[in-house]
Amino acid sequence: MFRRIGNTVVRHPIWTIVAWLIAAVAIVATAPSLPSSTDESSFLPKSYESIKASTVQDKAFPSAFTPSAIALYQRTDGGKLTAADAKDIARITTELGNKHIDQVQKVIPGPPSKDGKYGMTLVQMNDKTAGQPKQADAAKSLREDAKKLTGGTHLEVKLGGPAAQSLDQQDSSKRGDAVIGIGTFAIILITLLIIFRAPILAVLPLVLIGVVSAIANGLIAYATKLFDLQANSSISSILIVVLFGVGTDYFLFLMFRYRERLRAGDEPKMAMINAVGRVGEAIASAAGAVIIAFLALTLSTLGFLRQMGPALAIAVGATLVAGLTLIPAVVSLIGPKVFWPSKSWKHEPNNARFAALGRGVQRRPALTAAVSGLILVVLSLGTFGYNATFDLASGSMPKTKESMVVQDEMKDAYSAGAAAPTDVYLSSTDGKPLDKTTFDAYAKKLGAVDGVASARITQLNKPGTTADFTVTLKYEASTDKAIDAVGDIREVAHSNAPSGTEAVVGGLSSIYKDIDSAVNHDYRTVFPVAAVLIMIILGLLLRSIVAPWYLMASVGLGFGATLGSTVWIFQKGVGHSGLMFLLPVIMYLFVVAIGTDYNILMIARLREEAREGRSPREAAGMALRQTGPTVAAAGFILAATFATMMLAGQALLTEMGFAVSFGIAIAAFVMAMFFTPSLTALIGHAAWWPGHGDQAVEPASGAAAGSIGYQPVADEGHDRVAHDPSGRRG
Repeated sequence: MFRRIGNTVVRHPIWTIVAWLIAAVAIVATAPSLPSSTDESSFLPKSYESIKASTVQDKAFPSAFTPSAIALYQRTDGGKLTAADAKDIARITTELGNKHIDQVQKVIPGPPSKDGKYGMTLVQMNDKTAGQPKQADAAKSLREDAKKLTGGTHLEVKLGGPAAQSLDQQDSSKRGDAVIGIGTFAIILITLLIIFRAPILAVLPLVLIGVVSAIANGLIAYATKLFDLQANSSISSILIVVLFGVGTDYFLFLMFRYRERLRAGDEPKMAMINAVGRVGEAIASAAGAVIIAFLALTLSTLGFLRQMGPALAIAVGATLVAGLTLIPAVVSLIGPKVFWPSKSWKHEPNNARFAALGRGVQRRPALTAAVSGLILVVLSLGTFGYNATFDLASGSMPKTKESMVVQDEMKDAYSAGAAAPTDVYLSSTDGKPLDKTTFDAYAKKLGAVDGVASARITQLNKPGTTADFTVTLKYEASTDKAIDAVGDIREVAHSNAPSGTEAVVGGLSSIYKDIDSAVNHDYRTVFPVAAVLIMIILGLLLRSIVAPWYLMASVGLGFGATLGSTVWIFQKGVGHSGLMFLLPVIMYLFVVAIGTDYNILMIARLREEAREGRSPREAAGMALRQTGPTVAAAGFILAATFATMMLAGQALLTEMGFAVSFGIAIAAFVMAMFFTPSLTALIGHAAWWPGHGDQAVEPASGAAAGSIGYQPVADEGHDRVAHDPSGRRG
C-alpha cells in the first residue's frame, strides 16, 4: 500500500502539491474562528457538585453579584487611604459604571482592607460569556479607563479578577506562542543544517509543515465547532511544538531512507518511491500510536483535555498524510539537488560511535538492560513526592502580570479566600419555604470547620426556598488547604442540612476539588485505554504478543522517570508547591505515544537485521549502529522543540516543556537505544512469538556482506531493500 502511495505522488508531484495548496486555501478561508475559554468550571460535566451549585445559583439568584473583575486601589506613597481618597474611589466607581462597557452589568464599591491601605471596585459581567474573549476585551477597557480616572489623584489602580486574568493570559499566550515559534524554527533550522549541511533541506520542512499547520488549525476549528468542544489558549502553544516537532521527525525518517536508496544506486524518483514504500509503515505505525493516545483524551471528564485530544490527533494525522504525500512529492520534484551543496550524501558514513555502542549492547545485553533500567527506576522514585496544584490562571502567565499582582496583594490585604469565597446553597426539597430559625445554627457549624475564616447567610431567594451561605476561607482558593477545607465543608453541609433540605457547595475551591476528582478518574481511565490501544498497534506491526508487553513496560518506566525528575527539579529544587494538575496526563500521552515511536523504529530495524540471519544479539548491535543516528537526530530535535516551551515565562508551559522534552530524551537516548534492544537481545527469538517475525529470509552470509560492501545508513523502517538498487529484495 505504501509503495503504491509513493508511486502515485512521485509520478504526479505537481498535482499532489496543487491539491495541498487548494486544500490549504479552502480550509483556511472557510474555517470558523477558534473560541477560547479560561473558565475552569467549563471544564467539568454537570454531574459534579460545583456545577450543580452553579445551576442552583443561576435559578435561585439570577441577579446575584459575582465579581468578574476587581479594581484594587492604594495610595502611591503606600500609606493609609484618606477621606479624600475614599471619595475619589467612589467617584471612579460611579464613572466606570456610567461608561456602560460591553459585558459589564454592574459596578459597585467594595469594602476597604482591614489595614486601611486598600480599596476596591467590584465589577459584575455577563456570566454567560465567562472566560470568553469578550470579557477579556471588557477587562482591557476597564483597566485603561480606571487608570485614566485616577489621573490627578494620589491613587494607583490595578485590575484583577477572572476577566483580567483572562486578558493577561491571552496576552501571555500570544507572547509565549511567538517565543516558542521562533525557538522551534531556529532549533529545527540549525539542527538540520548540521545534519545535512544543505540549506534547502533545512528550510524545506519548515515551509511544508507551515502549510500543514494552516490546514490542521482550520480542521481543528471545524471539529471544535462541530462537536461543541472547549478551547483554551494554551493549546496553540502545544500545537506549534507538536506540528513542527513531530513533522520534522517524520521528515527525517523519510530523508534518511531516501538518502540510503540514492547511495544504493536507485534512480532519484525510484529512490523516493522505495523510501516511501519501506519507511511508510513505520511512520504510519508511529503516527497511529500518537493519534490513538491523543484520542484517548476524549474519555477525559475535563473539557480542556477532551478538546486537546482531538486537536492534537488532527494535527498528527495531517502531518502523517503530509509525510506520505506532500514531502515525497516536493523532494522528488527537486531531486538530489535538495542536498546541495553538500556531497556527503553520496558516501556512506562509518557511524563509528554508534557502531561502538552497538557492539557494547551486543556483548553485554544483561549489563546494558540492568544499568539503563536502574537509571529509570531511580529517577521514578521522585513520583512519590508528586503534588498537584490547580491555579490554572497563575500557571499560564508570569507572576508579574497585573492580575497576578492583584491576587497576591489581596491575599495580604484581605482574607486570602475573600477574592473567591465558597458558597453553600441550602434548598428545600419539597418546594416549601425554609425554616429561617435554623440558619444561625447551620452557619455556625459551617464556620466551625477547620480552615474557615467566617460563615454567614447572605441572601434568600424570593420564594424562600434557597438560602446562600457565604463561607470565606483562610486560604487562597487554589491551595491544597483550601481544597481540603472544601471537602470538610461538604461533609458538614450535607450531614447538617435540616430535614427536607439539600445542600450543595459551590465556588472556585469547590471547582478545584471536583477537577482533582476528575483528574483521578482520568488516571484510571485514559492511561490504561491509551496503553492497551498502543499495545494493539505494536502487536499488529510486530506480529508479536510478547514484544508489546516489555516495550510498554519500558515506556511506563520512562514516564515514571520523567515525572519523578520533574518533581525533584520543580518541587524540591525550584520550590514549587506542586506541579500543574494537567501535567501527568499530558506527560503520559506525549512520553508514551512519542516514546513508542522510537521504540517502533528501533525494534523494526532490529527485526530487519534478524531476518538477514543475524543472532538476536548481533541484530541488536547492528540495529543500534544503523538506527541510532536517526533516533538521536529525531529525538534531539523533538526534545529541543518541546524545551522551547520553557521560554514562554509560564509555570504550566515551563513545567510541561521540561517534562516532555526530558521524557523524549529518555525515550530516545535510554529506552530506544539501550533498554529496548538489550531486552530484545536477552529474550531472543521468544520476543517475536507467535509470529516469528525475526525468521531469516536471507542467507546469513548477507550479514557479513554488510561489513565489506554496502552498509545501510541509519534507517527507521523495516524490510530493508538489500543491495539491489532496483528495490527488489536480494
